[in-house]
Amino acid sequence: MIAMLQGKLEYMTESEAVILCGGVGYEVTMPATDLSELPGIGAEVRVYTHLSVNENTGVNLFGFATREALEMFKRLITVSGIGPKGAVGILSTMSVSDLQMAILTEDAATIAKAPGIGKKTAAKLVLELKDKVDFAETIESRLNAGAMAAAAAGGNTAAAEAIEALVALGYSRTDAAKAVAAVPDGDTMDADDLLTHSLRFM
Repeated sequence: MIAMLQGKLEYMTESEAVILCGGVGYEVTMPATDLSELPGIGAEVRVYTHLSVNENTGVNLFGFATREALEMFKRLITVSGIGPKGAVGILSTMSVSDLQMAILTEDAATIAKAPGIGKKTAAKLVLELKDKVDFAETIESRLNAGAMAAAAAGGNTAAAEAIEALVALGYSRTDAAKAVAAVPDGDTMDADDLLTHSLRFM
């Protein structure tokens, strides 16, 4: 198993990077977001990898800039209907924290915007992964505890009401939850005040 590569970046395409390690050039398929963060050609790079062997597609190496992205990729490919390329497509259109937020808030519509991921597959992804992602640990910086609990439980709290109001105004549930969480001292406000202040972050 190839768990990580560290070497010189030889060249890149829209979907792949070739990394020279010990005289061998490894072709690594990566999300567009991770590729955009790589340094210039010839620079030293490190990517965390997953080796996929499939009778139809052969042997493919998938790489990620962070271990968090790799772990999310591994979770995504456990969902029926999502293969490695589909998982890379999802991680190309949204960051790991945004994907976690979408799963937490059951925002399948946002996930379905990824190439090759339909509404049914996105809904299945949310259903199968919602209880498998440690949101409290991985997105604590993105959501305060009150907003997280409200979003997850859908309880009749000011945060939950403000999120629902923003969704009714046409915003995605993911963006609504992030905006509500971004309001300073939001846990002390009622729903109306929280809604007013959260609109500034949309």
